[in-house]
Amino acid sequence: MGNASAGIVRSLTEDIVSGRLPPGRKLEELVLAERFEVSRTPIREALRELASRGLIDLQPRKGGIVRSIGLTDLSDMLEAMVELEALCCRISAERMSAVQKKQLQLLQLQSEDCMARGDEAGYLELNHQFHQLIALGTQNRTLAGLLDSLRERLAPFRAAQKKGERRLTVSHDEHQAVITAISQSNAEASYLAMRNHTARLSINVLEQLQSQQAAEAEAAQAPAARSTRARAASAKPARTTAAAKAPATKAAPAKSAKAPKALAATTAAPKPRARRSSAA
Repeated sequence: MGNASAGIVRSLTEDIVSGRLPPGRKLEELVLAERFEVSRTPIREALRELASRGLIDLQPRKGGIVRSIGLTDLSDMLEAMVELEALCCRISAERMSAVQKKQLQLLQLQSEDCMARGDEAGYLELNHQFHQLIALGTQNRTLAGLLDSLRERLAPFRAAQKKGERRLTVSHDEHQAVITAISQSNAEASYLAMRNHTARLSINVLEQLQSQQAAEAEAAQAPAARSTRARAASAKPARTTAAAKAPATKAAPAKSAKAPKALAATTAAPKPRARRSSAA
């Protein structure tokens, strides 16, 4: 893969991991060629590389579609990397030469200098050399190749961790524990020190992705919630208006209460006429 393709892979990987390119987004060759101002050949190379890392699904002669990054798949890969790193460290403690052990110590001193200058990029490059040297110390090309391939696939996710001085300090201290164990040719202590180091990094990666996916889900639900509230708000005035337009009905005259029977009988009886006087 050429330099142009490698740069495109890095850029698109950052966009995918950060969420700027969400799952389901189409990556069309022509559009990408215009964006990066290159021919379609390096674009195709970059898309094939992204597909091999499990970040996109390829569409022949069209481009790719960003895949949803499953926490289960990522967790599986991180677990495998933790165990492979620790295994390499255990074997290297028994097989590394004195020169290689000295190289680890020199890398540690250079890392301290980067921390003092606030050079995070320089520190991360030395960190890569540190882990690569331990893998080579196994003197097992198959094992080192498997670890290198897995580390390459996970690189964009590990790079997405929250940055900060404390993060580098913790990493540096953990590296020192690994170097001490390897220098003493203590295979079991080397295994545990590296396993502790890579497991912490893996937890950070998973937490970062969980937070990102939760934010994406919340953002996706927000428009639907606003639409529901808007429909509910518009429905209330409509009912009020309909009620206001409805014709008022006249109240039916109230029926008078029936008089008690005794009073009714008294009222209905005819008034007796006065009799004429017989003297008249």
